[in-house]
Amino acid sequence: MGKKVAVVTDSTASIPEPMLKELDIHTVAYYIHRGEEVLRDLVTIQREEFLNWLITARVLPTTASPGPGDYFETYESLMEEGHDEIISIHMTSKGSGAYQAALVAQSMIKEKDPEVRVEVIDTRNVSLCQGWMAIEAARAALAGLCLDEIATKVQRMIPVARMIQTADTLKYLYMGGRIGKATNLVGSLLNIKPLIGMEDGEIVPLGVARGRGHAYQAIANKVEETLGKGRARIAYVHAGAKQEVERLKGLVEDKVEVVESFIAELSPALAVHSGPGTAGLCFLPEI
Repeated sequence: MGKKVAVVTDSTASIPEPMLKELDIHTVAYYIHRGEEVLRDLVTIQREEFLNWLITARVLPTTASPGPGDYFETYESLMEEGHDEIISIHMTSKGSGAYQAALVAQSMIKEKDPEVRVEVIDTRNVSLCQGWMAIEAARAALAGLCLDEIATKVQRMIPVARMIQTADTLKYLYMGGRIGKATNLVGSLLNIKPLIGMEDGEIVPLGVARGRGHAYQAIANKVEETLGKGRARIAYVHAGAKQEVERLKGLVEDKVEVVESFIAELSPALAVHSGPGTAGLCFLPEI
């Protein structure tokens, strides 16, 4: 019997560092190409420094998912530590090549040692929705569940995890080509705040609100509509907007029962697309 199941996810899951350490979650860094520079998400560039620069940027950097070699290296080092079961949890394959790269790395590991099992999961989600799945997988691993049990648990979360966020502007999503089905919101008036979510792995418009206050109220209402009398785990996410997200937290927690919550800041590779001033949440109904 090998060690407990190892949990791997991407830097874009944006899980706060103390949780990564406490739950022993291994992350693989995305790439950010800024002019001639190649940065590694949360390795060679950190949140605050990146956001300060992004506000002034005239040309958006591009992001790239890790390659098969990056995942292989992570799986291999876990294998060398004695893990023979690994669950690898990734951003929607409709928005990134991470899932495909991880599948290639999975077959490379199988060739090297057929005894080691790597389960690769496309969360069809992003940010802390992906993050919640990694967190819950890690908790299950620490509790001694086997790989199949953990994978089943994660698969159950995929259809119910929900992201809702609003940005100061959709400029960054639009410039980065990640706007999905929300293109009709781009030309909105300055004070109109777009609400976006994700359905089956694609960004979708959830409506608009006039000003931030109304946008946060609309987010709280949507969470309440979804949950009804149910309870949820909620991660409040932002990019350089901690006070804003605290305001949102107050509105949401007036309406719904929250069993666990924390505030997290998006990783630079996600902040590229949403832009500074983003505030929102990722919630996981109790299932």
